[in-house]
Parts: sequence; C-alpha cells; structure tokens
Amino acid sequence: METRSAEEIEESTERLLQDLKAVVQDGEELLKAGVEQLSERGMAAKERLSAALEVARETRKKIEQRAVESVRRTDRTIREHPYQSIGVAFGIGMLLGIILNRK
Repeated sequence: METRSAEEIEESTERLLQDLKAVVQDGEELLKAGVEQLSERGMAAKERLSAALEVARETRKKIEQRAVESVRRTDRTIREHPYQSIGVAFGIGMLLGIILNRK
C-alpha cells in the first residue's frame, strides 16, 4: 500500500482541478464556436456537452471546497495539539527512515 504525503495529495488535487478547469474552458469554447452550424443531432450533442460541463463545474467546486475544509481541519488540529502533531510526524519519519534503510 502506497502512502502519500499531504503535499503530494495537495499537488495531485491541484493538478486535477487545473485539468478540470481546462476541460470546462475548452468545452465552453467548442460550444460557442459551433452553435450556428449544428443539425438536430449536433444540437443533441451540444446539450449533452452542456450538461457534462455543468457537472464538471459542480465537481470542481466540490473538490475545491473539500480541499479547503481539509486544510483548515488539519491546521486547526495541529494548532490545538502541537506537541502531539510533532510526535506523530517524528514517529512517521522514523518509520519511513527504518523502512527505507532496510532495503
């Protein structure tokens, strides 16, 4: 089982949010560019794309909210229990050091 640090999780979340934002922007540009030239089939596809873009926007907002809430909770916990947090970080560091040195 792979353990990931908070920084790695934050970086991957940020990349996901940036990718999702780019997809939404590209989709919106496609919708604007081809509106005049659509048949019935094209209009149906446009409506599906619009719905998918709306879902993507909502998903991005939810992910951002969860990420911010997680950071705030973590910060609050560390501030409320600074010595315990240092102890846990030290213990995890020791375990990782032992595991990495064994190989």
